[in-house]
Amino acid sequence: MHTPPDLRPFGGADVYLSDCASRAVLHLIANKWVALVVGALHPGTLRYAELRRRLGGITKKMLTQTLRDLERNGLVRRTVHPTVPPQVEYSLTELGDSVSGLMEAIRVWSESHIEEIAAAQLAYEEAATTRTAAV
Repeated sequence: MHTPPDLRPFGGADVYLSDCASRAVLHLIANKWVALVVGALHPGTLRYAELRRRLGGITKKMLTQTLRDLERNGLVRRTVHPTVPPQVEYSLTELGDSVSGLMEAIRVWSESHIEEIAAAQLAYEEAATTRTAAV
């Protein structure tokens, strides 16, 4: 098995090493809600309620936490308009926009391969049932 070399001495990050800071970035963007929020914001700015309606199944708590994480990490811009009540809008920053293509590719791949995944899951369960019955 090939083990990738440690790239840090050459000025690169190496996500395969447990102490590499890039692992925190991978942890952030690999989150399901992060991927969906970035995808929902890619076409443009949305208000909190619009974003929540777009993301079926997300709780207020999870959406708020995800938006804060994305804002903290420079992927989302939060704009508060001085109205009564305050109107809050969210949009992708340049950094957030740069990862949106990756998120879109993952979404498209997921939607395109759902039938194959479902068939593999069914085959696995049938094989597991057969193995269990044989024991």
